[in-house]
Amino acid sequence: MTESSASPEDPWVKVEYAYSDNSLDPDDEDSDYHQESYKESYKDRRRRAHTQAEQKRRDAIKRGYDDLQTIVPTCQQQDFSIGSQKLSKAIVLQKTIDYIQFLHKEKKKQEEEVSTLRKDVMALKIMKVNYEQIVKAHQDNPHEGEDQVSDQVKFNVFQGIMDSLFQSFNASISMASFQELSACVFSWIEEHCKPQTLREIVIGVLHQLKNQLY
Repeated sequence: MTESSASPEDPWVKVEYAYSDNSLDPDDEDSDYHQESYKESYKDRRRRAHTQAEQKRRDAIKRGYDDLQTIVPTCQQQDFSIGSQKLSKAIVLQKTIDYIQFLHKEKKKQEEEVSTLRKDVMALKIMKVNYEQIVKAHQDNPHEGEDQVSDQVKFNVFQGIMDSLFQSFNASISMASFQELSACVFSWIEEHCKPQTLREIVIGVLHQLKNQLY
């Protein structure tokens, strides 16, 4: 006798049919749970990475301020206005700025001093060369300078020039008022201090002194 095929009304068929339906797959709930756990884990990782990066940034800033307090001398000096309290970041930055400005001024001052010293060295080198030339000239001509005039003669030349100028100045200047005095001074300079006039005065004074000496 042949076994009859299972009827759709068979209860075992209904059970198998129910489990074979995708809409009733028990794994769906586990899949949603794992996906949600993954999302939460990803958010936690991002939050933890952000917290670590922020902490590293804060630590770097703190090390920077600590280094400034160690390097800048004024940060190590006691400030009686704040007592023994720890220096704030604003005070550390201000003291650092002040110290950098001080260093710039000192650098500029030292550069000016170096420039002045270089000019002095150059002047001394020129003087050295001049003295060496004088010594050499004297060695080559030992009898040169025997006819050298005295300082008194030099003063007499200057005195003679000034006396001549004062005579013309005294004769040309009016002292009726300060305004007239000023006008007369400029007129005297234009008339009696011309190169040709001064040349004639100097020649006259030198000629007169030469006659007195010889």
